[in-house]
Amino acid sequence: MFVGRTLWNEFRGIVADPVRRLFTRGPGALLLGCLACVGVIFFHAIAQHPAGATVVRVLGGVTGDLPLWLALLRTPVSLYVPALDLPVWAGLTQLFLAFALAELALGRARTLAVAYATTLAGTLTARAMIAIGPGWWGLGLPPETGRVLDTGPSAAVVGLFTYMAVTRRAPVLFTLTGGSMVWESIAVPNLAGREHLVAVGAAIVLGAAHGRLRRPATRLLRRVRGRGPVPAPPRRAAGSE
Repeated sequence: MFVGRTLWNEFRGIVADPVRRLFTRGPGALLLGCLACVGVIFFHAIAQHPAGATVVRVLGGVTGDLPLWLALLRTPVSLYVPALDLPVWAGLTQLFLAFALAELALGRARTLAVAYATTLAGTLTARAMIAIGPGWWGLGLPPETGRVLDTGPSAAVVGLFTYMAVTRRAPVLFTLTGGSMVWESIAVPNLAGREHLVAVGAAIVLGAAHGRLRRPATRLLRRVRGRGPVPAPPRRAAGSE
C-alpha cells in the first residue's frame, strides 16, 4: 500500500536510521543537540541580571536597524539567545530533537551549515522587508520593526526539520513543519512568523539543491568504481625506440 510504504520509509529515514547511528557512534553523536540546549540555558540564565543582559545584547542581540556587518557578526550567537516572547523551557525539547536528529542523519558540518543558512536567510529577509517599508501587498514592514530583538533558535529548528523532510522524503514531517509555520504566520502576523516562513523556503531550496547535486556525483562515483583503477602505462626497455 502506497500510504503504508510512505509512512514506513519516513519512519525509517527520520527515526530508525538516526537511532541506529546513535547506537553505533555512541552519545558523542548528540553533541550539537546538547550544546544547543546548554547554550540557550546559559544565555537565558545570565540575561536575568542587568550586567548579564548587557553582555547578551552585545554578543548576540540582532535587530533590523543594526549595521549589516554587526548583524552578521552577532547572528551565530543569536541562535542561542532565547526570544523574549517565547518560553525557554518549552522549546528545549524541539531544539534538542532538531539538532540531535539532524546531526545523526546529516552529519555535524551539514547540520551547522543548514542551521546557520536558514537563520541568516530569515534575518536578511527581515532587513529587506524593513527597507521596503509598509505596503507592497503586505510584504513590507514598518520602520519600528527594526528595533525588535530578533534572536532565538526557532528559525534554525524549523529549517533543520524542513531540510530533513525534503532530503529524506518525509511528507508527514514536512506537513507538520511547514503547515504549522503557515498557521503561525496567519494567526500571529509578526516578524518571527515571517522569518519562519523564509526559513522553510530556504530549507526547501537547500534540500532540493542537495538532491540535484548528489545524484550526478553518485553516478560519477559508481562509474569510477565500476571501471576500477586505471592501469599504469607499460615501461619500455632501456635502449628501445
